[in-house]
Amino acid sequence: MRCPYCGKPEDRVVDSRAVDSGHVIRRRRECQECGRRFTTYERREEVPMLVIKKDGTREPFNREKIIKGILTACEKRPVSHNDIVALVTTIERDLGATYEGEIPTRAIGERVMAALKELDEVAYIRFASVYRSFRDVGEFMDELHKLMEPEPPSGRSARSATSKKEGSR
Repeated sequence: MRCPYCGKPEDRVVDSRAVDSGHVIRRRRECQECGRRFTTYERREEVPMLVIKKDGTREPFNREKIIKGILTACEKRPVSHNDIVALVTTIERDLGATYEGEIPTRAIGERVMAALKELDEVAYIRFASVYRSFRDVGEFMDELHKLMEPEPPSGRSARSATSKKEGSR
């Protein structure tokens, strides 16, 4: 590793620690020549992921685009930057484990919406309104009604729970 200040290759590691749940190693280094300290990060080399866009073209995966979209949706909401970065890291890791090399934009958008729904419902609605391109207020209201519906109890649908009660009478 070359010193970013003097360019000399000799340094020593002063401190190492795992960050990002152990997926990255942070190292504090000290240059043996000029004595200045600097930080490096090591992460596993990953196979580059490509995003398959709606028109069929492919482009490199860019986590910054996801962060930008989520930041826009979370504007003026009580969501910290650290929460957003952690959310994107989780989404990226999940996509990398699910897809090999190529990811459809639909999968990215759906994962972002699911994560935002858990994090902040207003940010979810904002993101969904752009991502799903609602044509009118009716479509927007349908999405709001879905969000407001109570979750069915413990994995069973509300309909199956109701029909079992009626069958036992």
